[in-house]
Amino acid sequence: MEPHVFYARTTDDVTIAYAVVGAGPTLVLLPGVPFSNFLEEWRIPILRGVYERLAVRLQVVQYDGRGTGHSQRDVSDLSLDAMLRDLDAVVGQAGIERFALLGFYNSCTHAIAYAALHPERVTRLVLFGGSSRGWLAMSAPETQALLSLIERDWSVFVECAAHAWMGWSVGEAGRLAADSFRNATTPAVARATFQAASAIDVSDDLAAVTAPTLVLHRTDIEQIPRAVSEELAAALPNGHLRLLAGSSPALFFENTDEVVRAITDFVIEGRPDGRPQRSAVPRNAHGLTARELDVLRLIAQGETNAEIAHRLTLSVNTVERHVANLYRKIDARGRADATAFALRQGIA
Repeated sequence: MEPHVFYARTTDDVTIAYAVVGAGPTLVLLPGVPFSNFLEEWRIPILRGVYERLAVRLQVVQYDGRGTGHSQRDVSDLSLDAMLRDLDAVVGQAGIERFALLGFYNSCTHAIAYAALHPERVTRLVLFGGSSRGWLAMSAPETQALLSLIERDWSVFVECAAHAWMGWSVGEAGRLAADSFRNATTPAVARATFQAASAIDVSDDLAAVTAPTLVLHRTDIEQIPRAVSEELAAALPNGHLRLLAGSSPALFFENTDEVVRAITDFVIEGRPDGRPQRSAVPRNAHGLTARELDVLRLIAQGETNAEIAHRLTLSVNTVERHVANLYRKIDARGRADATAFALRQGIA
């Protein structure tokens, strides 16, 4: 699976790069401005694995915010309204009417503001490492010391940021992360983006957010006090706080399987705490197991047994057994029949 880059145009004539992968309910990953660079993120093995696993059951939309990545670099407006125009342009160009949003750190305020403005479009919110007040996500002394490096030594800054913020250990992943940050934007845009983000306050919008919201917080994270996440979850009408073990400030770099499962289950089934609820298997699914449904979705996306095995971390023999079982259950003679069944049942 590889993301293909498309382009959208905002109402203030800024070009935004985006990609869509997978099938299922839509989850829009808000960009981690000023370091959004989704194509580079796909080069980092652990993130590629995360995106591929999310795409098994979800349609995942990624885009680079203005001034970053493959989006237009020569921009001057980095305000909250500008960031919301980027999101509007992407979902409009992609033809997506309803979707969940995942925001982290600075983009949490973007997610809250958009959900308050468009309650009819936002189905779920997932928030990590942020607050309704932009300054709180940047107020830690360590973060302020790090930000002071932006204009003094850009190279040192991106190396430190890749390890301190994202929690990546020294090695290939850290080098790729630093490269992604370094190539994502310029020091001037980075500084201006952080300045704009620190002034954002969407506290007055919280009461207007009707979408069920999952606030994720790591118990031992140093950058964001637990009280900030608790306050955010409590202020949202349908907010739920879920604690994750560990200390990594990066959402996907610790307890990865748990995090991917929590996000996927919440977006599809509205399960904020991971407790067993009624199965979300589609009606008339002919008794397919959850794993057989995963395989069927990937068959409908045109993937081979070998590709499915790689995606689901299974052996090819195991995938072949799942394929044979699901063919028998749905009376399919081959991949075309299986794909047609998946489309009829709303599985694909």
